[in-house]
Amino acid sequence: MGMSELSVTAGRAVEAALAAGAAAAEAYASRDSGREVRVHGGEVESLTAATQSGIGVRAWIGGRVGYAYGTDLSAPGVAAIAGRAAEAAAVADEDGFAAPPEPAPIEALAGLGDPSVAAWSTADAAELALTVERAALAADPRVAGVEQVFYADSAEQVAIASSTGLAGEYESSDCFAYLQALAAGEGGKETGLGFGLARGPAGLDPEAIGAEGAERATAMIGARKPASRSCPVVLDPTVAASFAGLIGGALGANAVQRGRSPFAGRLGEELASEALVLHDDGRDPAGPASAPFDGEGVPRRRTALIEGGRLRAFLFDTYTANREGGGVSTGNASRHGYRSQPTVATSNLIVGSGSLSFAELLGAAGEGVLVTDVAGLHSGVNPVTGVFSVGASGHAIRGGEPAEPLREFTIAGDLVSLLGAVEAAGAEARWVPFGGSVRTPPLLIGAMAVSGA
Repeated sequence: MGMSELSVTAGRAVEAALAAGAAAAEAYASRDSGREVRVHGGEVESLTAATQSGIGVRAWIGGRVGYAYGTDLSAPGVAAIAGRAAEAAAVADEDGFAAPPEPAPIEALAGLGDPSVAAWSTADAAELALTVERAALAADPRVAGVEQVFYADSAEQVAIASSTGLAGEYESSDCFAYLQALAAGEGGKETGLGFGLARGPAGLDPEAIGAEGAERATAMIGARKPASRSCPVVLDPTVAASFAGLIGGALGANAVQRGRSPFAGRLGEELASEALVLHDDGRDPAGPASAPFDGEGVPRRRTALIEGGRLRAFLFDTYTANREGGGVSTGNASRHGYRSQPTVATSNLIVGSGSLSFAELLGAAGEGVLVTDVAGLHSGVNPVTGVFSVGASGHAIRGGEPAEPLREFTIAGDLVSLLGAVEAAGAEARWVPFGGSVRTPPLLIGAMAVSGA
């Protein structure tokens, strides 16, 4: 099914919902092709490829909204789905904030798709994953094996139409690969993560991904617990990204409006250090979550969340903006395909880069801890207070240099204090695919509680 065919189908669904009694309607049609490859021990362990198409229809009758979705995109199939949405609206509870978004001009966004996703055969993708594994094993004799190499890519087409006159379509693609390398030494085994992401497989560097996993695993050989203290902490980009994701989630209007965020009622306050700048940017050309419009057809945009030390904005979709009273959607309606209704979520979170190289950042820390991995961050944080306590591993920093490896310690604090404690951001940022779509440099935290031995 081509792009414009999806748009025609979406338009047809809107007409069918109106004919079935809806006062207003919206249709979201998508087609998603994806592949996953898992590799272990020089063999392809599993390989899946799937394409799914479907449509989700929202229907409004007064302050009532109904939703239905399905995969039959024939004319009768679409009419049946639209009819179910209208029927659901007729019996739904009244909700004064339920209304379709107002149409706004949608600006196209080039470069979201990469032809290599379609051009590469599944055998090519499997060979890339095998190359990652071979690179890790060849990097260092202490690499005893690789737990798994995982490769995934997807190409998506999205079309949206609404009875308000809103219409748009786009195509995008993304792919990533990661591995956990295992290193043996000093009577123990250590793991190390390597990863890369791009719009398509041609943009990945399998040798670099494998080497990174090997390097991180071997660097952890002989790790022990640090002494408990409060000290400067450097968060590497993978860890900084996890914290950025938590903060972004806590700035979503649904969490804030329910009082389930440490930032509720604090808009405009000075609560961060000047060194920390955070934007949500749904139009960053390199961002995996970028698109010309969000899950309900509102144009994506760049929103300053934390800038100049102040909390500048929360993230809204149309529903939470209506609930705010005179609020405006920030283009942050997210949906996981055609099956789900839109909810507020971050798009791409961008942590601003500073001027210090990684070596200079460690130098500024002096004596402290470099954190390269955290476990179970989302379960280790209280969503209302932002208080967190989470298991971590990394390295001691001595005289501004990375020193012996550390494991089985805990870092603790709270998200709001953490924002104020950021002393510097590194100059080199990277995209991290874990816990959302985040681009961040390493961050120097002035002081953090480290609990070890």
